[in-house]
Amino acid sequence: MKVIVLYTMEGCPFCGMIKEILDNENYSYLERDIHEHSEEYDEFSKTTDNDFIPAFMLLTLDEKDNAHNVKLCAPDRDFEDIFQGVDIIRDYFLD
Repeated sequence: MKVIVLYTMEGCPFCGMIKEILDNENYSYLERDIHEHSEEYDEFSKTTDNDFIPAFMLLTLDEKDNAHNVKLCAPDRDFEDIFQGVDIIRDYFLD
């Protein structure tokens, strides 16, 4: 099963935009507020060398819930705007 983990922050307009697009296109995602899950997001930021949001992780879970094909995507590193980020998600689900 393919999974989107979406890192957001309350009040962030760009986070709201990407969630609205994903909702409108019926993509399910696991939302992780960066303040509520700060240790997890700190690891993500350290790994990507980027702390901008919204950011996301794409992964595939096997039947034992082991993660495979993990892809970390951060703004200004992997995509320039929300629409490019959504394109990465679309492409991931097309593969």
